[in-house]
Amino acid sequence: MMALLLPSAAILLTTTLIALLAAGDPKRRRSARLSGDGQGKSLRRVLAAFACLPGAVLAAMGDAAGFMLWLGGAAVAGWFVALLFAQTRQETR
Repeated sequence: MMALLLPSAAILLTTTLIALLAAGDPKRRRSARLSGDGQGKSLRRVLAAFACLPGAVLAAMGDAAGFMLWLGGAAVAGWFVALLFAQTRQETR
């Protein structure tokens, strides 16, 4: 059970950062006609780097299984975040 705790926390952190990236995406905000410019390029790069950091930590610790769990979980979470923001956009039209 403890072996799943660290990868789960890493997936949760990465999912939060992916959601922040999606919420501030300037192109998505323009196409949805939302106010504000969104996030700047440097902030998006920092958020993307921090989103990858949990996987790098797992890999550096030598936790191959945890890294693979994080990698798959982050990919699936990214799809769900994109789906959520697409549905939100459809509802605002």
